[in-house]
Amino acid sequence: LDDIEPIAKKEDLMGPLKIMYSSLVESGYGSVADGSLLDTIRRLAVFGISLVPLDIREESTRHTLALDAITQYLGIGSYASWNEEARLSFLQTELLNRRPLFRLKDLEEHGIDATALKTLRVFETAAALEPESLGAYVISQSTAASDVLAVMLLQQQFGMTPSNGKMMRVVPLFETLNDLTNAPDILNQLFQIRQYVGAVNGKMEVMVGYSDSAKDAGRLAACWAQYTSQEKMVNVAEKYGIELTFFHGKGGTVGRGGNPALYRAVLSHPPNTINGRFRVTEQGEMIRLNFGTPAIAERTMDIYTSAVLRERFVEHVQPTESWRAQMQRIADVSCADYRKLVRGDPRFVPYFRQATPELELGSLNIGSRPAKRKPKGGIESLRAIPWTFAWAQTRLNLSAWLGVGKGLNPEDKKDAEEIKEMYQKWPWFREILDLVAMILSKTDFSISKNYDHLLVDKTKELTAIGNELREKLVETRQAILDASGSKAFAGPHIQLLRGTSQIRNPYVDSINCIQAELLKELRQMGEEESEIKAIRQDALIVSINGIAQGMKNSA
Repeated sequence: LDDIEPIAKKEDLMGPLKIMYSSLVESGYGSVADGSLLDTIRRLAVFGISLVPLDIREESTRHTLALDAITQYLGIGSYASWNEEARLSFLQTELLNRRPLFRLKDLEEHGIDATALKTLRVFETAAALEPESLGAYVISQSTAASDVLAVMLLQQQFGMTPSNGKMMRVVPLFETLNDLTNAPDILNQLFQIRQYVGAVNGKMEVMVGYSDSAKDAGRLAACWAQYTSQEKMVNVAEKYGIELTFFHGKGGTVGRGGNPALYRAVLSHPPNTINGRFRVTEQGEMIRLNFGTPAIAERTMDIYTSAVLRERFVEHVQPTESWRAQMQRIADVSCADYRKLVRGDPRFVPYFRQATPELELGSLNIGSRPAKRKPKGGIESLRAIPWTFAWAQTRLNLSAWLGVGKGLNPEDKKDAEEIKEMYQKWPWFREILDLVAMILSKTDFSISKNYDHLLVDKTKELTAIGNELREKLVETRQAILDASGSKAFAGPHIQLLRGTSQIRNPYVDSINCIQAELLKELRQMGEEESEIKAIRQDALIVSINGIAQGMKNSA
């Protein structure tokens, strides 16, 4: 067996299976051929040898650092200090050059930065794998066309090219409000670059970030930026004859783009942005909820499939120019209100870190990635998952609704009437407000106030900001009711959840009270109490998981 090569390509297995199938049919055993053998052929055609190809995701800054080390080693300057025009010129030239830029061994001997070397090692490892084992190379924090070409060049340096079929498809991820706004221009620039268009073979995939855009600008502003950016990107792609597929980077929570009603969520996407092609992330406990058993997994896939198929034939509601102007006003007002508190109020960060388990989430190692992109950074460097997760734990769910009340509370009565009209006639807008209403139904004043009482310093400033947030929550609840014309939160999402929530809430309430006490005790412990501290930390992890499971869609 040592001399037998493992099967690594789909074709290597498909050929023998088809020969077996043909032989059985020709021999009069068609019914046998159409049984398990045909099922195996179909599974192989769909899933390949590896079942699930591996995506790679890395930040654009890491690629910049790697290329900067390379250009400095070559003595041609500092790539990191070049402007976009200079970077594109260098990248385009080198993509046409078949000569390798460097040998990894030489860079190691030269004393290359450890982080840059680690990035290059990833490409080296990917190049050694079979192409069918790999999917997309996703570039986080994409801000320019050069970010895409940089990954293409680094792949080329390790022999991963379009000509040999080894190049992974390069997927820029646009996350912040500014990145989403600039995305159409970046695509327009890429489609004018011959090397790029030749490599993608008429197809491109773009990942839309829901979590970080919401953390950057608030729920409503992020949703509108995602909507308009996708519309414009589709128009740019059609102009150049490129088939565009969107990869939706959503989490389980509403604050991270999640929607428990999968069918309606797919149908509410902007017109002409799916077209039978839909890719989305499933994260956290939502994997278990949607794919935990074969029956549930099959049901989830049925919902996705039927929604994507239906979307091709449903007549989408196109927003009027007046609705667009109104939505832009709502987005601007809500974004300003959100950023005024999160970025502009000096009380906010101390309050956030005291009133939530944010600091503990970063130290308990319960996430898939570090809690912060920069260990010493503030809110802007905090990843969207702990940002959303921390507020969900205290039952305030701030990240999903902050700014919404202000945006939906216009001074002009005509604006208020138009918001009601939009809710009644525009499914996309109605779905957003219904989701916010669902989250508001899960907030709990007494629970969040208990966290403040036990954990927040009794200063005038921090006490005041907690009360102000709860006042904003009241304002948001009323604004949602006014827009929907309802007297109570009785939308479709709440109807789905009310029964189970009534059963779960008494248990989750108790866990919240225990968690607040644990946080208070842990923060008062010294290093000499390491043994009891470890026990309390274990209990805290249990409480975090319990609240997450009880509240659902909190990953």
